[in-house]
Amino acid sequence: MSGKKETYVYGSLRERFALEWKIFALAFVFILIADNIGQIKIPVGKGMFILFPIFYAIILGVLSGPQVLKIVDNRHVKAASKLVVVGICPFIAKLGITAGANIDTILNSGPALLLHGFGNLLGPLLAMPIAILLGMKREAVGACHSINREYHMALINNIYGPESAEARGSLSIYIVGGMVGTIYFGLMASVVGMTGWFHPQALGLASGVGAGIMMASASASLCAIYPGSAELISTMASAGETMAGITGIYITMFIAIPLADKLYRVLEPKLGRFALKEKKEEKAA
Repeated sequence: MSGKKETYVYGSLRERFALEWKIFALAFVFILIADNIGQIKIPVGKGMFILFPIFYAIILGVLSGPQVLKIVDNRHVKAASKLVVVGICPFIAKLGITAGANIDTILNSGPALLLHGFGNLLGPLLAMPIAILLGMKREAVGACHSINREYHMALINNIYGPESAEARGSLSIYIVGGMVGTIYFGLMASVVGMTGWFHPQALGLASGVGAGIMMASASASLCAIYPGSAELISTMASAGETMAGITGIYITMFIAIPLADKLYRVLEPKLGRFALKEKKEEKAA
């Protein structure tokens, strides 16, 4: 590829469709396949973890890429990356409408429910040092500020731009979260639930982290462990999910992203010298 930056400004709709038709056709086929497979529930001890349709769709997308089956090439990959924000716009609009319609619910909620979203701030504190030590640069800000679901990605794209390193980091964690995050949440909920340290109501609330598939995986595991409290767990998980989505966008915008950016600026000069990537480059030299 030349050093010229690709802008993907098309001269006409025909020109755009000539390049992007294969993306839409493959997406439609992948949706049909993933939807027909449906959820696969695998028991693990007293709990279970669940494979969701998004998992199969992502795997099919990876297999069709230029590094594997080469059904699409790098031009299609670049063009498809511009469509991510377009695809999540309806979700963001729905989130804004829900937030506005439920503002009284937010203000009248108990302190535990209102403070629920602040638990996600522990992520940047734990993840940022590890990301820097693994050799990540500005991508770490996008990757570590949250669990990187739809509205998190939209905020990162809006603040730093879709071509930024931060946006690449956010998109990477979004994909990884869709593939392994649901499995991890199901297993984690099973392990924590089986300790008996927490009330099912608290565990249900904790399942709602702002990602529907992860909430479903965690709450399903907890319902299997505590069948007598299944309805309570589902109710609290739904409430936690709603609050995480409504308050989470403000926590992410005003606290989490600035915190991750500040942590990177403070930690990178100190930890960057020990980064795994740099050690590999020195050994190769």
